[in-house]
Amino acid sequence: MLVYAVLFVAGLGVGTVGTLIGAGGGWMIVPLLLFGYRFSPQEAVGTSLAVVFLNALSGSLAYITQGRVLYKMGLAFAAATIPGALMGALLVQHLGSKWFTMLFGCFLVLIAAFLHRGRQLPFVPYVEEHTSPEHLQSFRTPHMRLGILISFFVGTISSLFGIGGGIIHVPFLIVMLRIPVHAATATSHFVLAITSLTGTLVFLQHGQVRVGMAASMGSGVLLGAQLGAFLSMRMPSEPIRRTLALALAVFACWLILRTAF
Repeated sequence: MLVYAVLFVAGLGVGTVGTLIGAGGGWMIVPLLLFGYRFSPQEAVGTSLAVVFLNALSGSLAYITQGRVLYKMGLAFAAATIPGALMGALLVQHLGSKWFTMLFGCFLVLIAAFLHRGRQLPFVPYVEEHTSPEHLQSFRTPHMRLGILISFFVGTISSLFGIGGGIIHVPFLIVMLRIPVHAATATSHFVLAITSLTGTLVFLQHGQVRVGMAASMGSGVLLGAQLGAFLSMRMPSEPIRRTLALALAVFACWLILRTAF
């Protein structure tokens, strides 16, 4: 019971911080399971994806009720993530602990860079301000096709590392497509729910999801997300995001050096 209580508290912290800085929390769960509970990479990824799914499902239901989801775009991006999620789940089955830890450390460096830059992306072929939402969701636009390609990549890394893709999808929707923040977040959650469910089912089939532990941590994440949303209205998230980016970069470099040497 103590293990489940600790995981609930950890999930509470992950959900609070992830929501407060607007970057989700899936990338914090895998290191905890790997080093705190000595999970295998496959179990850590599978269990993390189950937690991410619970969080994304809860958020998606709320956003659907509020009418914020862009369904045509969301379904197109979600369809592109499914083969990527299956590929990522297959790839991780063939990675040993050393290679997984090295790759995950490199990925955390990229996450730290994203956190440091905030919502600014280096590749920004901006959409014109007057572009209509209907035009943006047309398959004839290069931005929609690029979004589908990015979504395949998001699906792959989601199942490979057990994280959500919101940290990539949300900046893409806001910066490149100029979609309002509330619609971008809602659509990203909708896509993530489908992506993480696909990956979770694959890992469940391999017996690589600790269901009880995922439920305990997922409960904490759901509650923490509400707390993070509450705090985001009352305290600046910028200093927290930049501090977390620095700490994450240091941790990632330590992880890479520790594994390599």
